[in-house]
Amino acid sequence: MREVCVITGGGSGIGLAAARKMPKTKVLVLSGRTEKKLEKAVAELEDQGFEAHAVACDTSHREEVDALADYAASLGKVTTVIHAAGQSPGMAGPEQLLRVNALGTVYVNQAMARVMGPGGVILDVSSSSAYVLPDWTVGKGLCCLAEQDEERFVRRLSRLCALVPGSYRQSGLAYALSKKFVIRYAQKCASEYGEHGIRVLSLSPGLIATDMGRLEAAEGGKMLRYAAERRMGRPEELGYALATLADERNGYLTGVDVLCDGGSGSGKRFRRYAASYGSEENAAGQSMVPLC
Repeated sequence: MREVCVITGGGSGIGLAAARKMPKTKVLVLSGRTEKKLEKAVAELEDQGFEAHAVACDTSHREEVDALADYAASLGKVTTVIHAAGQSPGMAGPEQLLRVNALGTVYVNQAMARVMGPGGVILDVSSSSAYVLPDWTVGKGLCCLAEQDEERFVRRLSRLCALVPGSYRQSGLAYALSKKFVIRYAQKCASEYGEHGIRVLSLSPGLIATDMGRLEAAEGGKMLRYAAERRMGRPEELGYALATLADERNGYLTGVDVLCDGGSGSGKRFRRYAASYGSEENAAGQSMVPLC
């Protein structure tokens, strides 16, 4: 039976970049909201020797995600799911971001696990923005709430976002919360689906040179000064990372988030430490921290 790889958000950006890095033995199913973009992506992949199919799907609608899963299963054995669909603060308001990014992940993971068997993998795309929030902001209870009462879940986080001033900052908080949720929910699914031989993990990109990344560059670009190479990531780099994590040879890699941000997060933490260390040294006239 043929193996099938489903990539949501596969019409462009890192989703399409991941499709280009997949083995040509797999049947590719690309989903997204824009049919013309999907058709163009499918044509490109077919020229490269892939078998690819396009399915219009809004991942914020459960019934459309269920139909996507059923279609993929009709083509063969669904072994790989890369959930790259999502929206950023410059594209939508808080409620829409929570529905697309957070609830969309619930729909995709549940629907795809239903048609997968042992050896399958679900890879959810989060964001380095999730790391600006403390862990307590998205606890385990929110994962259960999202499954049991979607509207209450959206209202609860929307009220939290309304506490900050400015529409863009509200959307920014909703985005960070939704992506923090993606990490947490992938971990929950890894624990639950593992007994069925399905592994689940997430990847958190930093600022990537895609249409979405450039849209958020004015705000997100501030982190680039901490990046090791002071640059945005390239789509093909993230595509390769996604394809590598999804590879069945990584069979023991599950229940974790992989931060792929060019060193921005660690760079920021190191600079803060270095600044603090320097001020302590200057004030005391000598080093207050033992050197190794």
